[in-house]
Amino acid sequence: MKFFHISDLHIGLKLINRDLREDQAYILRQIVASAEREQPNAVVVAGDIYDRSNPSAEAVELFDRFVTTLAQAAPKAEIMMISGNHDSPQRVDLFRRVLRRQHIRMIGLPPRLPEEHIEKVILRDEFGNVNFYLLPFVRPTMVQPIVGTEEDDRPLSYDEALRRLLARETIDEGERNVLVSHQFYLPRGTRPEDVERMDSEVCTVGNVDEVGADLLEPFDYAALGHIHKPMRVAGDCRRYSGTPLACSVSEAGQEKAILSVEMGAKGQVDVTPIPLHPLRQVRKLRGTLEELLAQGCDDYVSVWLTDKVDLDTIDMQDRLREKFPCLLEIHRETVRGADYSQPDIVAGRLTPFDLCCEFLKDLDDGEKELLREVINAVQEAR
Repeated sequence: MKFFHISDLHIGLKLINRDLREDQAYILRQIVASAEREQPNAVVVAGDIYDRSNPSAEAVELFDRFVTTLAQAAPKAEIMMISGNHDSPQRVDLFRRVLRRQHIRMIGLPPRLPEEHIEKVILRDEFGNVNFYLLPFVRPTMVQPIVGTEEDDRPLSYDEALRRLLARETIDEGERNVLVSHQFYLPRGTRPEDVERMDSEVCTVGNVDEVGADLLEPFDYAALGHIHKPMRVAGDCRRYSGTPLACSVSEAGQEKAILSVEMGAKGQVDVTPIPLHPLRQVRKLRGTLEELLAQGCDDYVSVWLTDKVDLDTIDMQDRLREKFPCLLEIHRETVRGADYSQPDIVAGRLTPFDLCCEFLKDLDDGEKELLREVINAVQEAR
């Protein structure tokens, strides 16, 4: 049994001030070409199909073209997709029962009623069943009718909600089982702050969305989405594939890939990355203005200027844009008297929580907790 594991397509994303439609189309064509060459039994997309819950018409058109060409390239493959925290669950769930007849599983909503369960897709090979459990992004309030609340009627933590949700399933550990999930799984013994997060990810204040990775132990493979950097959670068989295309400057230099997973008999799992090559790289360049002008290229570039003297702002920007047509942003390591507060000249980034604390000043612990709840609620509603 062979299947592809990808996630976090973020179709419709803009990289700072750049529309990535051409770049995303280019990388999606590579995924289709790999599927045509390898003919996997399934293609799994572990959430965040779109970058916005209300995607543009152009983003929907690109996604439609991707799924259509993918189904044509690998006509025997089961295409399985779940919604992520960036997606509209209802939009992804549209025509769910109709599409399954076309071997396309679009699962936007988790179980919410007592008679509902996590969508299970069974594929078979010479070693028996491979059971795919398709669990879209879960907020505790979404599944509250079937998992309950705390004793004081507050919503459960993400961790406890997921535990109760999975406990409702009858998982035959004698068979091969695959979980497809889009959550922040934290390896045992690891602190949330030790996990490198990318600028393009939505991170909750206080990491309230963390889920213990021990929940993944009943599964022979966990195809995870949400973390944008490729990452192993527990060995080779429980891992994040990362984004197929850099979604932020913090992902500069990362090697992106499709994870090709081959399952033999129970306990035999091999994972092989299939490299993806972007139309344009994301690069961070550092040096004086003259040094950087000598390195002109067509890649997406974040520039750090090290000049010790003031530079003419307009002239500097014009010259850099001429050499770097896909310039993203300009930073200065030394700023003397000039004003570099243009929209694309970006200062150091702080989290929304840090910015609010800096602005409001002298918040007590209770006020900070309320602020965390407000920011997390806003992020969940975006």
